[in-house]
Amino acid sequence: MLLLTTACSGGDEGDGVTVGGKGEAGTPQVTVSPGDGDGKARPESGVTVTAAGGTIEQVALTRKGRPVEGALSADKTSWKSRTLRPGSQYQVTAVAKSPQGKTTTVTSRFTTLRAAAALSVVDVTPGPGEKVGVGMPIMVTFNRAVENRKAVEQALQIRSTKPATGAWYWVSPTQVTFRTKNGEYWQPNQQVTFTARLSGVRAGRRTYGLDDLTRRFAIGDSHIIVASTKTKRLVVRKNGVKIKSWPISAGKGGRVVNGVDTFLTTSGIHLTMGKENPAIMTSEWMGVDPKDKKNGGYKEVIPHAVRISNSGEYIHSMAATVWAQGRQNVSHGCLNSPPAAAQWFYDFAYRGDVVVITGSARRLDWNNGWSYYQMPWEQWVKGSALDRTVTTA
Repeated sequence: MLLLTTACSGGDEGDGVTVGGKGEAGTPQVTVSPGDGDGKARPESGVTVTAAGGTIEQVALTRKGRPVEGALSADKTSWKSRTLRPGSQYQVTAVAKSPQGKTTTVTSRFTTLRAAAALSVVDVTPGPGEKVGVGMPIMVTFNRAVENRKAVEQALQIRSTKPATGAWYWVSPTQVTFRTKNGEYWQPNQQVTFTARLSGVRAGRRTYGLDDLTRRFAIGDSHIIVASTKTKRLVVRKNGVKIKSWPISAGKGGRVVNGVDTFLTTSGIHLTMGKENPAIMTSEWMGVDPKDKKNGGYKEVIPHAVRISNSGEYIHSMAATVWAQGRQNVSHGCLNSPPAAAQWFYDFAYRGDVVVITGSARRLDWNNGWSYYQMPWEQWVKGSALDRTVTTA
């Protein structure tokens, strides 16, 4: 008959339960934390099982009858679970065996601490199942400001069928963005899976994530668009091969506000952000009445418009300026294009395609739309709470 002796060990993480090792010689001792009956186990601490005088043979941790994952150490003397859902009941059963073949089994039932406030993901871009361009960032928005950014960032996981190197950057207290390394966009034609393993993650004072989230999307063909405001021409490459080119008319300049010429097209690495057909473009964004023609007022209905920044820049159709395209810059900052070419591009483009514009004296800011590649890589990595790069393999 196997004699089991139970002892408790205290600590900040709650009492643990220890069984074995004192009754019959050669019996392994197993310790499980949280202990049996614990009603306020910390979700972020998970479950820990250790074995002395033997190795762990099996651990079963369940919530509502469903298994919860964990990892066994290389020497099989300890096991650690992931974080646990707040306000939930769990059961754990662990079995260890000694070199003499004797076993010890221990069971613990406990309840985790309830969350006073919940952290959740309210938006992820790109959308589920969306096919996007090779420059596409992953933007995660939370329902509240994140205090413990390290813990939350640690819970974010990205896997791709073709490995990439990137990093997270906290754009604001409620949003974190992932992008790949400068010059190393996503490889084309592959699948990407984003997982936020937030359940049980302590995001702030008595604030926990309650649920995990998974988002899958696809990277399409490589679309790299290069345009020059000097040559007034745009070139499209698909998977490295030039497939189309057309004349453009870029920003004419001439409206300087706080030292910035707002009528110049910005030079830098843009990403396509969305499509509008039609787009309503007015001068109201710069505080000018559309009827005030003397001060540059305008209101136009523009077909086949692909947005590339937050400052009103599009690649779009403009039949009225065909005479200037390839010859003169006359727009308010957009890349005016021939109607047929603009319609083709509207149908062709994904969100997240790379648009590199050169030749203008106005530089694109890193936070003007999705222009994150404008920030130097070393600075971007410093914006990670963990100050590290991420490999998606």
